[in-house]
Amino acid sequence: MSKAHSAYSQTEKLRLLVTTGLFAALIYVFTAYLHIPSGAGYTHAGDGLIYLAACILPTPYAAAAGAIGGALADGLSGYAMWMPATIVIKAVTAMFFTRKSSKILTLRNIFGIVPSLIVCITGYALYEGVVLTKGVSTAAILAALEQIPSYCVQVLASSVLFVITSAAIDKTDIKKKFRY
Repeated sequence: MSKAHSAYSQTEKLRLLVTTGLFAALIYVFTAYLHIPSGAGYTHAGDGLIYLAACILPTPYAAAAGAIGGALADGLSGYAMWMPATIVIKAVTAMFFTRKSSKILTLRNIFGIVPSLIVCITGYALYEGVVLTKGVSTAAILAALEQIPSYCVQVLASSVLFVITSAAIDKTDIKKKFRY
């Protein structure tokens, strides 16, 4: 058990776990059911909820929610071969945002979208180009790079969801209830 986790009361631990589970479920639904098939598998707005989770939950919990929700979406939607990459990429995605501000929609969190895009593009392109093709080949890398526009559309959709949702949540001051 980490020092950060052990510092919480039983009630806070339960609230963290329940909130993490809710975010994982929302990420799963927004990824698996609210998506558009594309050349890169499918385009979805589930990453927007990973960004939101990372602005509310402590980083390890947000990373877990993103990894679990994203991997469940892949596994239960017929894309199980992508699960290992998704677990790593979605967990890393959560690390570019902060929950330390009293607001969700901050400049830092908006700019956190940029490295998330880079991790998404690089991670999935490398995974497809190296792991799924069982080796490095020019053709495999080029095929993976062709998916970059689809990944950009996905991050754009997620970013729009994140900005709109964050602005609405910030108006309610609900983040004060999530002070862990």
